[in-house]
Amino acid sequence: MNNILSIKNITKTYHTMKDEIKAIKDISLDVNEGDFIAIVGPSGCGKSTLLSILNKQEEPTSGAIDYHNRIIGYMLQEDALFDWLNVLDNCLLGLRITNQLTKENKQYVIDLLNKYGLGDFINSYPNNLSGGMRKRVALIRTLAIKPDILLMDEPFSALDFQSRLNISNDVYNILKNENKTMILVTHDISEAITLCSKVIVLSIRPSHIKQIYNITYDQELSPIERRNSHLFNEYYNLIWKEIDHE
Repeated sequence: MNNILSIKNITKTYHTMKDEIKAIKDISLDVNEGDFIAIVGPSGCGKSTLLSILNKQEEPTSGAIDYHNRIIGYMLQEDALFDWLNVLDNCLLGLRITNQLTKENKQYVIDLLNKYGLGDFINSYPNNLSGGMRKRVALIRTLAIKPDILLMDEPFSALDFQSRLNISNDVYNILKNENKTMILVTHDISEAITLCSKVIVLSIRPSHIKQIYNITYDQELSPIERRNSHLFNEYYNLIWKEIDHE
C-alpha cells in the first residue's frame, strides 16, 4: 500500500474567555492511495473540525500531518456555484484563483465535463441545472486542480433521498475512474458503508478514534447495489451500535 497522508496524534483545543474546549484528542491515521474513507460519529464530535485541519483551514493544537507532497481538494457541503458564471467558468474558477489556468488545464476540464455527461451544458448557468448536475459540476471544479485526495464534508446532505442515491453513485464512479483517494465526513451510516472501503467511528467530544471497520462486499458492487447486499444490514447495525447516541 502506498501511504499518501499520515496523521499523527492530532489534538485541537479551542480557547474561550471562560473555558477551554478540547474538540479532538490524539487522532492518528494513515491514508493509502485509493482509500475511500468515511468518518462518522455523534453530532458535534469534531468530524468537520478534523476535515478543516486536513484542509489547512485550521491549525491543530498539537500533532503533525505529513501530506507526502500530495495535492488536497475540498468539496463543500453546499455546491457554492456562482449563478452568474456558466458551467465551464465555474469549473475553471479554482484554476484562475491559483494562476494555473493554462490551455492544457482548460482542456482537461472540458474533457472531464464531456466524459461525465455535462458536455452539452458547458455554456449553461447553474440555475438551469438539477441538484445532481450541480453536484457533478462542483466535483469537476474540485478535480480541476488535479488533487490526489478529496475531502468531502456532508456533500449530499442538501439533496432529496433519490437524488442523493444517484449523485453518490455518480461521485463514486467518477472518483474510482480518476483514481482518486477520498475522505468523507457524513452522519449517514448508509452512505458511509455503501461509498467507502473503510469507516472510522469517532467518540463523543473530545473525539478519538473508537473503531475502524474495513468494508468489503462479496463482489464488486455499485453503491446502490450494495444497499441490497445481506452485508449492508450487518455493517449498519455494527456501526450504529458503536456510535455514542445521546
